[in-house]
Amino acid sequence: MSARSTRHVVVMGVSGSGKTTVAQGVADATGFEFAEADAFHSPENIATMERGIALTDADRWPWLTALAEWMTARSAAGASTIITCSALKRTYRDVLRDGAPSVTFVHLDGPAEVIRERLSVREGHFMPASLLQSQIDTLEPLGDDEEGVVLDLRRSPDELIRDAVDWLEHDG
Repeated sequence: MSARSTRHVVVMGVSGSGKTTVAQGVADATGFEFAEADAFHSPENIATMERGIALTDADRWPWLTALAEWMTARSAAGASTIITCSALKRTYRDVLRDGAPSVTFVHLDGPAEVIRERLSVREGHFMPASLLQSQIDTLEPLGDDEEGVVLDLRRSPDELIRDAVDWLEHDG
């Protein structure tokens, strides 16, 4: 597979929307290489979020650039990828699109109360539920000119994975 024929998918949404579960399921179904964006955060960014402080754009730029560089490197090696990333702002998505060809987005979206409930029972993650509102306030929906699909996060993980794979095969 050449770099021209690779595909790169970003499963986006606020913390607790189900990005990791869906992205891993799509990776399993498609053979795309999976990466968890949280693994690309600097120790400083993680410590900031653990203290309940939202990241600034300046904190995010190196992280987003590292994700884009990873997708570009994997594309050059002929591999398609799927990553998780909140990708809350269009400017963040622009950075992710810079490099690898054919970057598309699967936005997991739904009611804040559903996400808040999920976060209240999630264990072992550095992102506290107290930062959810800052993410919701920051979130900019996909623009009409951005290639992607919005899926209702209230659907079951299996349904979301199937919907994402179907979209990638037919529309994405």
